[in-house]
Amino acid sequence: MAKRKQQQNFIKGTASHSRTEGDYMSTLLDTVTLEDWQDVVSNALTAAKQGDAQARAWLAQYLVGKPAGKAPTPLTVVVQQLNGENPLVNKLAKPVIDQYRYPSLHQDDALEAQIKAFISAELAEKIPNLETDTKLESARISES
Repeated sequence: MAKRKQQQNFIKGTASHSRTEGDYMSTLLDTVTLEDWQDVVSNALTAAKQGDAQARAWLAQYLVGKPAGKAPTPLTVVVQQLNGENPLVNKLAKPVIDQYRYPSLHQDDALEAQIKAFISAELAEKIPNLETDTKLESARISES
């Protein structure tokens, strides 16, 4: 007797809505004001200072971040010291060294820096206006 091949459905059920992560984020941003968020952060700071480990970990996660990699072993550190190596100095010096070694690869660096500065200035100009407009609009609503 031949076995019938069953069709496997990976997605079961039907979706009756089309909410996206963006919809939820939009609602979150509309609901939580900067003043509300400042209160949350201030309360976390107060709790962390009073010994709350979770508050301290939460603040550290945003302020310091999680380590990008594993710490070097003591042997690695000793070998680097004996060789006169400093990984931080090497990492910071590499772009400058590469500019001298490979000048043709870096001929557009000044243009890239100029474009980044232009975009940064434009963002700095627009962002405070957005926050001010939001504060004015929320003030108008609360006055009504």
